[in-house]
Amino acid sequence: MLEEVERWLSRRSWSAAERPIDRILAAKHRTGTTVSVVLPALDEEGTVGDIVAAIRRELMTEAVPLVDELVVVDSGSTDRTAEVAAGAGARVVHRDAILPRVPALPGKGEVLWRSLLVTSGDIVCFIDADLKDFDAGFVSGIVGPLLTDPDVAFVKAMYDRPFGETAGQGGRVTELVARPLLNLHWPQLAGMVQPLGGEYAARRSLLERLPFPVGYGVELALLVDALHTVGLDALAQVDVGVRKHRHQDGQALGRMAAAIYRTAQLRLSRGHLVRPELTQFERGEHGFVPRTYAVDTEERPPMCEIEEYAVHRAA
Repeated sequence: MLEEVERWLSRRSWSAAERPIDRILAAKHRTGTTVSVVLPALDEEGTVGDIVAAIRRELMTEAVPLVDELVVVDSGSTDRTAEVAAGAGARVVHRDAILPRVPALPGKGEVLWRSLLVTSGDIVCFIDADLKDFDAGFVSGIVGPLLTDPDVAFVKAMYDRPFGETAGQGGRVTELVARPLLNLHWPQLAGMVQPLGGEYAARRSLLERLPFPVGYGVELALLVDALHTVGLDALAQVDVGVRKHRHQDGQALGRMAAAIYRTAQLRLSRGHLVRPELTQFERGEHGFVPRTYAVDTEERPPMCEIEEYAVHRAA
């Protein structure tokens, strides 16, 4: 590990307990900074309500007014995700209703990008909607450094991530794809415990300048591009404990890995893959059957280049 990264780990890695909520609220009041929380959601009726309820109950009260805005962006759920989220107290916006002149593409990154157009907070905090046993400390933990330290621009959550009953530090795609890529090509980011984690917060002034891959590569892209835009010392991570969520099957992880590799490859060369597709195999009645999937290659431009965003910010 680079000496620079070792120094960064000692300066920019914290526990959520190091910033009590009263200290965070005092900093928010002093600076007048506003906070938006965004949950990207697709068929998450079983978990999204509990997450929304916890944030409203613990971080959106008269006594603890940390979060100013809580938005669930539904990317086309076929279950009761939107109904459950609204019933729990979130403002629910459908992905396709945001920036309708640009046809929506499937993918998490697309939803996060569009969310900048329907939120107003100076700090934007993203939380995955499939978390189980959710703790509102995820939000206060990663928002805290942005409120208390003006030099911090981007904060990732770090946590234990058990697989079933087995304890672990990272997900399978993180350990097999993302961490090797980062260590080899962006060694300044080797200290990030959860580079692909879906819980992170950043200043809007940074997010609006970054391109967003529409799919699974968005977390890696934002991390790498933030490094190049504001530098390592403006990045931080906070230990929020344990993250439990629904696990993907091996086939889905393969597609995720391909998208992440593509995202890294674009940033290394800005070139083009000869064949941006991934073929996987499933056993059928008469043997193995190939299934070919397109690898996410689309990226949305920085939001500050979108005319409607300028109008939204001026309103």
